[in-house]
Amino acid sequence: MNILVVGKGGREHALVWKLRQSPRAGTVFCTPGNAGTARDGATNVAIEPGETDRLTRFAVREQVGLVVIGPEDPLAGGLADFMRARGLKVFGPSKDAARVEGSKVFAKELMRHADVPTADFQVFDHPAPARTYVETRDYPVVVKADGLAAGKGVVVCRDNAEALQAIRRIMTDEEFGKTAGRKIVVEKRLDGEELSVLALVSGRTILPLPACQDHKAAQDGDKGPNTGGMGAYCPAPAGTPKLLADLEEAVFVPTVHTMKRGRYPFQGVLYAGVMLTNQGPRVLEFNCRFGDPETQPLLMRLKTDLLDLLEAVADERLHEFDGKVEWDPRPAVCVVLCSGGYPGKYETGKPIDGIAAADALPGVKVFHAGTRVDDRDRVVTDGGRVLGVTALGDDLAAAKARAYEAVRLIGFAGMHYRTDIADKALKAKPPALPAEPPKLPAKFRRPGGDKPAAG
Repeated sequence: MNILVVGKGGREHALVWKLRQSPRAGTVFCTPGNAGTARDGATNVAIEPGETDRLTRFAVREQVGLVVIGPEDPLAGGLADFMRARGLKVFGPSKDAARVEGSKVFAKELMRHADVPTADFQVFDHPAPARTYVETRDYPVVVKADGLAAGKGVVVCRDNAEALQAIRRIMTDEEFGKTAGRKIVVEKRLDGEELSVLALVSGRTILPLPACQDHKAAQDGDKGPNTGGMGAYCPAPAGTPKLLADLEEAVFVPTVHTMKRGRYPFQGVLYAGVMLTNQGPRVLEFNCRFGDPETQPLLMRLKTDLLDLLEAVADERLHEFDGKVEWDPRPAVCVVLCSGGYPGKYETGKPIDGIAAADALPGVKVFHAGTRVDDRDRVVTDGGRVLGVTALGDDLAAAKARAYEAVRLIGFAGMHYRTDIADKALKAKPPALPAEPPKLPAKFRRPGGDKPAAG
């Protein structure tokens, strides 16, 4: 089967790498791809994800048996619908279903309608009432651009002054684009540990995947501006089997059923960003596709044939995999290497050294995100997030150590990265001991005390 992966980031390289391992995979095309997809055997084709008609004509001409759409923009733009209407098999939601990511307002109102636990919020289409609302809050808020903003349109504010500045940046200065900032969501800021919980969804079947933890902030200690993601690990210890079961019941089932009843059923990956608060889990947002960088450690651990799995979603046969998806028991850690200045302005075209040496380490895979091959056949930087260095380890500490061992072999001008990926899990406190020690069984107690009886 010929396969077309749409996109050019680290997520798409991971998808290409895993799909090519399938014995059923024929030619794997990637549009437009990057230096890593090409070096891992995909045929890169210079068509951008937004070129709907060209992409579709190419897929029909090359007899593509499955199209896998990576980024959110073409999904929100209706690429899946356009291709399906022309007889192609597509992994990814329709334009109507992709609104769960394409519009923060739509997602919050969907959660309210489906009774999914989330933060209190208000929607505004003009900056003046938004400012008035913020000034009357006695708690910190989060300000979100309604539309797509490459993962950067969410401003977590410490106080009212930062919130007012965020409203100006999004609605008045149009920092994230005219369309994205026409409306905003202002919601109560939640505190706690954040989890990325992804589930494959097809028809009536929901198949949760192991929980991951992303690191959005640009600097160590979750400081600095939001980014598309600076690293991730999988599985996240906080994502216990019970928590995942609870989230399936309280989040995924009502969301999927509400979308189905609304006649925009979801098919693909539904990704819930969840905050674990003192009052229980709360959904921060939904995405309509595989996460980036969560996909990299997730697919490092997947043992089941990815082509079989994605095709089953597209064919509404996902129930056949219930309880049958296999995972490597070892955890994986991904560290993202970025261009100097990211998530602000940055330069490209910087030669990258050491990728082959890092890739040669046991249990390591370097996924390319913002890379290309220049006219001297050198791999150079071509984006803000450049590489996702991903490693398996016998435990999380070993996976982290191996990932950073690989990172130290790589270099390019201006390179920066976080040094604390996975530290939250590694530094988590053990469960508190009960205030009183448990009483010994009666047969071991002496009258008047809890000391063991002699003998």
